[in-house]
Amino acid sequence: MGKTTGFLEFQRLQEAVEAPLKRVKHWKEFVQVLNDEQAGQQAARCMDCGVPFCHNGCPVNNIIPDWNDLVYRQQWKEALDVLHSTNNFPEITGRICPAPCEAACTLNIDRVPVGIKSIEHAIIDKGWAEGWVVPQVPTQKTGKRVAVIGSGPAGLACAQQLARVGHDVTVYEKSDRIGGLMRYGIPDFKLEKYLLDRRIAQMQAEGVQFSPSTYIGQAQDQAAQEPGLTVLSPSELEQRFDAIVLAGGSETPRLLDAPGSQLQGVHPAMDFLRIQNQQVAGSRGAPAISAQGKHVVVIGGGDTGSDCVGTSTRQGAKSVTQFELMPRPPEQENTELTWPYWPMKLRTSSSHEEGCERDWAINTVELQGKNGHVKELRAVRVEWKTDPSTGRMSMNPIAGSEMTFPADLVLLAMGFTAPVRQVLDAFAVEADQRGNVAANTDNYQTSRAKVFAAGDMRRGQSLIVWAIREGRQCARSVDEFLMGSSTLPR
Repeated sequence: MGKTTGFLEFQRLQEAVEAPLKRVKHWKEFVQVLNDEQAGQQAARCMDCGVPFCHNGCPVNNIIPDWNDLVYRQQWKEALDVLHSTNNFPEITGRICPAPCEAACTLNIDRVPVGIKSIEHAIIDKGWAEGWVVPQVPTQKTGKRVAVIGSGPAGLACAQQLARVGHDVTVYEKSDRIGGLMRYGIPDFKLEKYLLDRRIAQMQAEGVQFSPSTYIGQAQDQAAQEPGLTVLSPSELEQRFDAIVLAGGSETPRLLDAPGSQLQGVHPAMDFLRIQNQQVAGSRGAPAISAQGKHVVVIGGGDTGSDCVGTSTRQGAKSVTQFELMPRPPEQENTELTWPYWPMKLRTSSSHEEGCERDWAINTVELQGKNGHVKELRAVRVEWKTDPSTGRMSMNPIAGSEMTFPADLVLLAMGFTAPVRQVLDAFAVEADQRGNVAANTDNYQTSRAKVFAAGDMRRGQSLIVWAIREGRQCARSVDEFLMGSSTLPR
């Protein structure tokens, strides 16, 4: 906890942000980290609540009251040690995590939770600035070799944990740079990539080897046909390594089932975001998909859709419209019913604040084009009704509510359904009913004895904090498998 009466003395303080009209002119981050005094006051608000629901609300189980108390007392290095004890990449989560810990904070009963995310952001940024974040090189090597497939948060967390106990770890990534979704799926205005680069440098100093532009699967797979890729088969990996971890993403996008969805100008959201990130990184030429001068429609109301909105605005879109199939959530949750769980409520992102038309309960009926390119989107407003006998909701079009949107670019941000099937088939691992790799959270082991799975490839599309948690827990299971026991935390 912080100060006994801190929650009565100090108000919740949001991090300062650059004005929308200024920040849309560049791709840099625009959030200003709290200074030492501000972070100390915010940490002082952490109350002696008895049961720290924030700790349970956080998927990586951050020991939040402890580092809040340390920040309140200005013991920053000790706070950093506590933060790193559960989270390999707090500079990432402190920027892009939606903060379920704050929803679980006892003060959120009055909707003024401790600014946990902003304190985390302050701790790790100060740690890097002071030079406290250094490689943790193992004192002994085990002689065991582990391959990690996928360099997103699950794969990197798993690799770092395994390297620190002395295993030789190689991370394989099919993109030309390491980082997975963090590298090419999240815009720079939310996550600048130097943050990844310095962590990767730390991991290299700890002994992790990285192999980008490498596809793991069969040479005949469609994904293996991209130029510049090295293709390795699962059998080759099984010969070289003592254990293999499948830590790729849930990459199969949910597509639009409507006439005209095959028109040019209709793209999965991640294709659009990836090309923009590649351009900012200087790893590709001019983007093949651009919103400049176009009427953009984003279908899907989640974080990926929000990223499409912010990216389209910065590219110079003529208009940006975002709509969601489900009903509009309430402005405020009923905390008496929802706390300490993650509530369903209206969330307005920084990208929405920069300019965007939003609407809910809208279903796409048809896309219409000219000369093979999308020009209009026809939609209808829908009403959701719940069957009292089954509890299931059904969607019903509202007569006379048809509408038309100008649409030169349609971005499908409706989520992801499963990992790439060819990878699962290549390894001959069993899948669950949703198409993810079948593995439990007791040992993360697949149907193949030396093959493990973690993150979105195992649990499906989820948050970065869940990916880090699974990567860390999977690392412990791999270590136990290789050595018979493990000193790694679970």
